[in-house]
Formats: sequence, C-alpha cells, structure tokens
Amino acid sequence: MSNIVAIVGRPNVGKSTLFNRLTQERKAIVEESSGVTRDRHYGKSDWNGKDFWVIDTGGYVVGSEDVFEEAIREQVMLALDEADIILFMVDGEQGITAMDEAVANVLRRTKKRVLVVVNKIDNSLRTNNIYEFYALGFEEVIGVSAMNGSGTGELLDAAVKDLHDVKEKETSELTRLAVVGRPNVGKSSIINAFLGEERNIVTPVSGTTRDTIHTPFKKFGYEFLLVDTAGIRKKRKVREDIEFFSVLRSIRAIEASDVCVLMIDATRGVEAQDLSIFNLIVKNKKGVVVVVNKWDLVQDKETNTHLEMERQIREKLAPFNDVPIVFTSVPKKQRILKVLEWAKTVNENRMRKISTSKLNDILLPLIQKTPPPRVRGYEIKIKYVTQIKTHYPTFAFFANFPQYVKEPYKRFLENQLRKQFDFTGAPVQIYIREK
Repeated sequence: MSNIVAIVGRPNVGKSTLFNRLTQERKAIVEESSGVTRDRHYGKSDWNGKDFWVIDTGGYVVGSEDVFEEAIREQVMLALDEADIILFMVDGEQGITAMDEAVANVLRRTKKRVLVVVNKIDNSLRTNNIYEFYALGFEEVIGVSAMNGSGTGELLDAAVKDLHDVKEKETSELTRLAVVGRPNVGKSSIINAFLGEERNIVTPVSGTTRDTIHTPFKKFGYEFLLVDTAGIRKKRKVREDIEFFSVLRSIRAIEASDVCVLMIDATRGVEAQDLSIFNLIVKNKKGVVVVVNKWDLVQDKETNTHLEMERQIREKLAPFNDVPIVFTSVPKKQRILKVLEWAKTVNENRMRKISTSKLNDILLPLIQKTPPPRVRGYEIKIKYVTQIKTHYPTFAFFANFPQYVKEPYKRFLENQLRKQFDFTGAPVQIYIREK
C-alpha cells in the first residue's frame, strides 16, 4: 500500500496552496472564495527518499447553505479513512474558529497521526501565533507559509519520519486514462462505477467536478491512472473564473493523457461541443474510446437503433472514425467493463511497433497497385516506408516528389495502415519525405 497524506481543514485556510507546493504542481484550483475544492484529488510527492500521495480535500463545513456541503463532508471522511497521516490546516492569521473546533472534534476520534499545520506564518511577528493552536488538543503543531514555502521543509521532515518505504510502480508508467466530455454526461459516475465506490462527487448539477482528479486503478485485470475532468463547455458559457480554470485543467488532462474516454449523452447525440473535444483529442494525438452514455434513457429503441447511431457518429467524426464506440448505462453497470477493455486495446494499438521489413512487404505492393496520381506529368513513386520512434504511430513514406503527394492519398495510406495492422482508436501520423 502507498503512503497517503491527507490535508483537511475548514474552507479557505490554504489547503490547495499547500497541496500545490508539496506536489510541485499547480493541479489544485486556488481561489479566495471558500468551497472551491469539492472533490479529493491526489498528487505524488517525495521527501528524504520517501514517496507518498498527497490528498487535497474540500473544506469541512457544517450548517452552510452550499448544496455540496454533505458531499464535501463525505469526501473528507473518505480521505481520513485512506490516510496514514493527516495534516490539519488552520489559519494563523485568524486564530482558532468554531469551525476549527468542529474539525478538531472529528480528528480527535481518529487513531491516525495528526499534525496541526498553522498556515500564513509568513513573518517573524506571527511566529507566536502558533502556540494558540495547541489548545486544539494535538501534540504536533508546525507553522508554515504555504504561499512562500517557509516551514514546509520542517513539516515534511515531521510528516515522513514514520512513513514506511514503499516499492511501487511509478505513475508515469501507468496508462493515463482521461475521462472527458461536456458537463453532466456521467464522467464522475463511470469512474465511481469502475472503482466500486463514491470516489468523486456526483450530483445532477452540471459543473460539479471543478478540478482534475487522478486515481490509481488496478481492478478486473486492468491497470490505469484514471483522470476525471471538469466538463468542458463552450467559451461563452464559462462565466466564473473557477469554471474557466476547470476548462484549462480538462484541456491539460487531455494533453497529459495516453487514452481519452470521450463521453457523449445518448439522449442528445453528437453535438458541436462533442466534436470540439474530439478534435482536441485528435490534435494532441491521443488514443480515444467513444462512450455513448445514458443509453437506457433513449426512447423508442429498435433492434438496429444503436447501429444507426453508431453510423451517424462515425459520419460526424470523419475522417478519423476508426474508433471504438461503446453504448453504456452507468447506473445499470451496462458495458462499463467493455470501456476498460477497449481502453487497454487502444493503448496497445497506440504503442504498436512494426518492423520496416514487414511494412515494406505488405504496403509497397498495395501502393504499386494504387499509386499516387500524376501531378504536372510527374510520376510519383513511393519506394520505402518506415516507422518513426514517437509516442504514437508515426510513419515516413519516401517518395521522389514528396511535395506532390496530397491529403487524399495520405488518407489512403493511413487507411491501409489501419486495415493491415489494426490501429483502432489510435492516432496515426504520416510524413512524405524525399527518398
């Protein structure tokens, strides 16, 4: 089991700022308004040779008017269950509040080790503010400034001293599976279904997921780093700053992924925004599995309804329509394992390497049978093909007049590659070079 360090506390004490500093990433959204972090999300960190996961949680609140209050509180409790060490974060500028006391009452009932982290101790005049927080009843109290980093070294020294050494697979080696799509299509629900627990907050309110959530997953013989993203909306609909940052996280999640699960609402079909997200995946050369969710809600289904919808989807995705399409109902757990199966297959297709001799033996006779059309009287001959070492299938075709090989013929070459070697769901890049 990995070491896990959870950051908890009331809203707006700097938990996400500390998370970003400990993980050396800007994954958690930081805003002055409280309640910005709604889900748990994970980041990898290491200190003094010890690796551990850091969990950033939503602010623990009781009695607020926030519709997400109960769900946030549940997420915090789940984080406490998972954690080896708890960083209880408080505000050294404001002092102890009634809400801090409420959080302390919860933490005193846990058997986990708790370190009180007094934030905003960013000058020597505030150092004495630390001692007030011993009144919360915990032995270890450490002052830090999450913003400028002072005191975080001492905090990490204290946090890791009791952590056990763990030998585990690096997350960089795991296939990064990003779940993307418009808001409220079931992205968090399908990840919860994969995991068999309420890992991410799910409500009927679109935009519930604001941050990008990373979860290591090993189940049913599959191993991924699952990435749940905030729903991507059209720019004109992104009114809140928070939602704008969420869109950036989603786009970056696509950029950092290996395979994307693009979720589409079966009751609405493929819309312009779905195509925009698909094109973003294609532009970034990522593998893709299209999931048509809420299939159980489609009315008046007939025997071939899904075949007709699949045909329409492929028509809209063209020219890159060699992608797996899975029809699911997440609440009913229909075909969700098929999504994982296809994600694994697509990643294998994306990683496939083909020897130069095999490429030439199979493709050159096909090219000779259907050569590039003449341009300005020039006969274009392709004599050689090889695969280039990149993180997705890339091929170089060597020709005597490469500048005259047009896009339609490049699509022909791509189709032949897909037909002969199975690159379903994987992007294929073709270059025509001078022999």
